[in-house]
Amino acid sequence: MKTFIVAIPFFDSDMSVSAYRLNSRSGQKLLGMLVDEMSMSDAVLSPGLDLVKTLGVEPLTGGSPLFIDINEYHLLMRIPIVLDIPPEMLVCILSNSVYPDDAVLEKCTELKELGFKIAVDGLLEGHTKNPLFQLIDYLIIDITDFTIDKKFKATIKTLSQLKQIILTNIPEMDIFDSLSGLPNTLYCGSFFSQPITKGASKISPIKINALTLLKRISEEDFDLGDIADTIERDPSLSISLLRFLNTVMPRKIESIRNAVAILGQKEVKRWATAAISIQLADDKPSEVSKLSLIRARFAENLSKAFNMGVFAPSLFMMGLFSLLDVILERPMEEAVKEVALDEGVKAALMDQSGDFYKVLEFIHAYEHANWDEIAIQMVTHNLDLEEVTTAFVDALVWYKALLDAIEVEEEVEEENEKKKK
Repeated sequence: MKTFIVAIPFFDSDMSVSAYRLNSRSGQKLLGMLVDEMSMSDAVLSPGLDLVKTLGVEPLTGGSPLFIDINEYHLLMRIPIVLDIPPEMLVCILSNSVYPDDAVLEKCTELKELGFKIAVDGLLEGHTKNPLFQLIDYLIIDITDFTIDKKFKATIKTLSQLKQIILTNIPEMDIFDSLSGLPNTLYCGSFFSQPITKGASKISPIKINALTLLKRISEEDFDLGDIADTIERDPSLSISLLRFLNTVMPRKIESIRNAVAILGQKEVKRWATAAISIQLADDKPSEVSKLSLIRARFAENLSKAFNMGVFAPSLFMMGLFSLLDVILERPMEEAVKEVALDEGVKAALMDQSGDFYKVLEFIHAYEHANWDEIAIQMVTHNLDLEEVTTAFVDALVWYKALLDAIEVEEEVEEENEKKKK
């Protein structure tokens, strides 16, 4: 596996994820292992699309549609069709430079008839008069190409009456807020995960209880009785624990203390790490908890590549709490006081320094598809190409399995409720 791949979220005005965009790059070509010549084979072959065909859409998007970039050769060779992915799960992105000749229009029409949707990246030459415009469903617009003013917003409103608009490269929440009222529009950028630099939001009692539990399970030899007491004070955590226990070893449970004793330290810690992280970000976009958990697993998986295998648990915690400032709505130096973290993790999160930060910096570049920066860091840290790409794909698969376990818990609970009735 030698392909860098990441899925970038598209949000609606309510900050719910509507879809993702695949961004991929051949690791070998990026690191100069292949001659970068434009040839028919280079244009037709796509490692990213091959990986999607192998993995499917689900691990990348969790069930939301996936936007994929295709070129003219992919279109003419019917690549989207042979991927064997349900048409409703795939949106094909064409460059705005694609010339709308008869062959292109014919293949686009075929995709539409089969149920696929089509997007164009950038404004088409001739705009609405371009024959391709009638066949597309989405228009992707990079806001860095424009001045964000009343004229721009008026233009988007006009276009949104004809096609769904996707505004990309939104850097900050203030800019998102100024654009989020636009009709029929989706939004993309790093705005949802930007660090909190000022202010101190009051932490809700529910989050305080969850943070208390996190502190306790981070201890080397924590007391299961204290853990049970903390869980009992939170109904949602109590329910989640019992659901988890029911999936791993179904049996009659007399109390939370009994459930904790049956699971033991290792399983309680495994459940609590995921359950609490999701609960803490419950009032945030779902992408925040997803990103935190994938960062955690990715960082843990990268420990060997960075020759830090012994620090894998700490790297997991670093990734898990890398958005703690966003979750708690307070600066990171204030947020980390709420959890028990070792000095290496604190240095990475608060000061962007230390050996651990090298891993976090790499993860930031990876998830933003900054492939040139990734290439530099791969060489600087002497990282193995296949080890890195496998580490990220494993993080996606791990997160998907985690969600599946939660869904099973909910289904079991619903079934039990039906039996009671």
